[in-house]
This record gives sequence, C-alpha cells and structure tokens, in this order.
Amino acid sequence: MRPVVLCFSGLDPSGGAGLQADIEAIGQTGAHAAIACTAVTIQSSQQVFGFDACAADLVQAQAIAVLDDLPVSAIKSGMLGTTDNIAMLTRLFAEEKISKDIPFVLDPVLVANSGGSLGDEKTLVSAFRQLLPYATLITPNTHELRALSGEQDLHSGAKQLCAQGAHAVLVKTSHDFEDGDIEQYLYIEGEMVHKSTLPRLDGEFHGSGCSLASFIAGRLAMGGALIDAIKAADSWIIQTLRAADAPHPNDAQAQLIPNRFVSF
Repeated sequence: MRPVVLCFSGLDPSGGAGLQADIEAIGQTGAHAAIACTAVTIQSSQQVFGFDACAADLVQAQAIAVLDDLPVSAIKSGMLGTTDNIAMLTRLFAEEKISKDIPFVLDPVLVANSGGSLGDEKTLVSAFRQLLPYATLITPNTHELRALSGEQDLHSGAKQLCAQGAHAVLVKTSHDFEDGDIEQYLYIEGEMVHKSTLPRLDGEFHGSGCSLASFIAGRLAMGGALIDAIKAADSWIIQTLRAADAPHPNDAQAQLIPNRFVSF
C-alpha cells in the first residue's frame, strides 16, 4: 500500500488544524495518514476555548496498533498536549518500538495560531527537549523556537536545538515581521544549508503550520530527501494559502483556512 505517516495530533472541530490538516496534507503527497489522537479540543477557526488530552496509555495503544499493522514510513507529531504524552512518544523511540530509521517531523505545538494555550508551556518545553534527539526535523514557529532554545536570535536558536539533538531545524520568520517576504532557513547539524523566500500573503491562517509539517512528513515517507521535501512543501503551502477559505469574509482580522486540496 501507500507509505504511511503516523501522526500524533489533536482533533480540531473546525477542521482547520490538527488531525484533519494532517490527513489532508499527507494525502496530497501520495502517502496515507494514520492518526493517534492525542486530544479533543474545543475550538473554532478563530479561537481555542479548551481541550481534554487523551491518556498516554490510550495514545500509545493507538500508535502500537498502527505500527503493528501498517507500513509506517514516517512519524509526525503536532499537539501532544501533556508531558505524559511527550514522554510516551519519547519512550516509543527510546525502546525502538519506532525504528530510528523512520524519519520523524516534530511540530512542537505550544500555542495555537487561533489563540489559547494547548498545555502548560514551561513543563511542555522541558519534556520536548527530551524528544529532540529523535527528531529528523523540528518545525517550530518563532515563539516555540525561542522557548525551546532559550535564545532570542533565531539563528542561534536553531543551532542550539541542533546542539540539543535535533538533526535539522526549519526556521520560519513569518511571526516576527509584519511586512516583506517570509524567509525560511534550514539548519542541519548546526549549519545553515538552505534558505528560501516566500511571499507574504494578506491575512492570518489557521492550520498553516500543521499543514506544512505534515506535507514534509508525507514527502519523506515517499522517499524524498529532506531539502527536496521542504522545497515542495513551500510551493504547496503558498498555493493552499492563496486559495484559503474565509469563514468570516467581512472580517479582515479573521483567520482563513488553507485549501489543502488545491492543485499545484
């Protein structure tokens, strides 16, 4: 069957982010998405109101059922929600229930784009640092990069995450500047190996980070090289944002939902 990406992610009822974003984005790469649901959130496309995390043993049981059944070729994690869930995923790698040869894209979700905490940040940051050595690629936004690295400078932060064990870090500057193009930098083992420039589009988007990370994971599952997967993801994500749905078209501040079925 198609290569499988096993995603650890939460349910977003609006369908803009979370597990639905994972499924749609991975499907566009030609891979198949399997989901270990980590939480059920209460949120709209505009705001997070709360969430209930799934127990770590339940999430692990979901993951093991998939790993024992399907040809998992990549792992992607988004919202894990609790330190117990992060520790559980860390153990799956440490105990080699997930092969170290399987690429792992870590999207270290701390706060949703639509606002609202998705867990206690201080304890999540500490737990995520234990997971970093297993990450093929980590895709933090600028807030997450600074929180995890302890560095304010984005380039220093990327190097610090590599020093903490991450193989590669994708630095995205979209949250730092309101004007001008968006620059992205790929660091592998502490060295910048690729820079891309993306046009800044009008509006705010709900689920763009989930979508980008999942598309990269899908391309890796299909056998693509990391830099090639990121280049393809850049081209794809811009098209999904240009074609994004506007739930509140008369509100210029409202978040848009990427159209992940757009041709590119």
